[in-house]
Amino acid sequence: MDMRGIVAVDHPQSSPTTAPAGGGGESVSVVGGGVSAGGGGGNVSVVGDGVSAGGDGGNMPVGDASESPAGTGNRLPLAGGGAQRRRVVSRRIAVTARTMWSRGTGRYALVMLGIWLVVAFVSLFWTPRPLLETDGYHVWAVPSSAHWLGTDGTGADVLSWLMAGSRTNLAIAALTVVCSGALGLLLVGLMVARSNALASISVAVVDALISIPTVLIALLLAVPFGASAAVVVGACSIAYGLNLARVARPAALLAARSQYVASARANGAGGFGVLVRHIVPNITPVLAVQLSMSAGTSVLAEAGLTYLGVGVGAGVPSWGHSLATSVKLINVFPLTVLWPGLVVTLVVVALNLFGDALRDAADPVANPALRAMAATTVPHDAGRELRDAGRKEAADVR
Repeated sequence: MDMRGIVAVDHPQSSPTTAPAGGGGESVSVVGGGVSAGGGGGNVSVVGDGVSAGGDGGNMPVGDASESPAGTGNRLPLAGGGAQRRRVVSRRIAVTARTMWSRGTGRYALVMLGIWLVVAFVSLFWTPRPLLETDGYHVWAVPSSAHWLGTDGTGADVLSWLMAGSRTNLAIAALTVVCSGALGLLLVGLMVARSNALASISVAVVDALISIPTVLIALLLAVPFGASAAVVVGACSIAYGLNLARVARPAALLAARSQYVASARANGAGGFGVLVRHIVPNITPVLAVQLSMSAGTSVLAEAGLTYLGVGVGAGVPSWGHSLATSVKLINVFPLTVLWPGLVVTLVVVALNLFGDALRDAADPVANPALRAMAATTVPHDAGRELRDAGRKEAADVR
């Protein structure tokens, strides 16, 4: 089999392209980073990042780490194996991180999130003052050497409570991202299911539930469970998971109706495998933006719900707690409200910018560095794999 004319495209949303490969009726199809070759009337199948070739009426599906020539059922390791894939993934992550750091918005987001993580970790072992220490003689004190950001109405150190609250808000944001992402992907899988009835019902249910405000969900959860951080996480996860599913559905539906997903189903891939291997990579830009917005909004939601009395419990340090205990006297002691409000604003802006920067840096269309990396890595490996497969197939035919 003459394998000349093969073109590899490393982009999960690219459309199929075909190039002549020589031989009787042979063609090469490249879809989403996968390469396939068919010859002699053979069937061609492309699955995700895999490589497949068919010849003389046979299929040759090739996964990410092995290939099986037509009609033999044998599985041979791809060139490079798992180590090669790990190197490619490491290079892709490094290129993405460098691209984010080279842009002002990405650098600001990385610096602020890094500071947040460091402060949350340090607060586990050290704060300027013990959290339970109060000084009734120095309430609403201005910043000084003893209290760097002043004290609140109970004489507690504001900086200590903000540092301790950073880990509470970090845990709420992280759990919200995980739970809302899991719920959103589950709903996306149902909304693009092969069953038209199931997909229609899922869309109708999501459209009906998405109109319920987050505050109302939190109030409903607070009745049986009481005010706690779990109520904030539950309310935000439900509300943001529904919104994620609604926003990601168009891109997921486009991927679910693509040719490479149809080929994957024809090769025996199940619904969960198609969702994880083909649909999720195609909606990754949407996920990055929506999940970062969910994390930022959860910080705002914690502050608002704690002020209403259905957020974190009394005595639990959080940025919302610091705001709620000092906002009543904002006209008299504005500094006690300024510090937690400033921290919330800086972190929320950083989270929103992080999603945008990650989307642009991880997209090969918007990031030339990723395209250059793919041009030096993917064609060589894919061509070598196809040449090995072609030689094996020709030997079997002879």
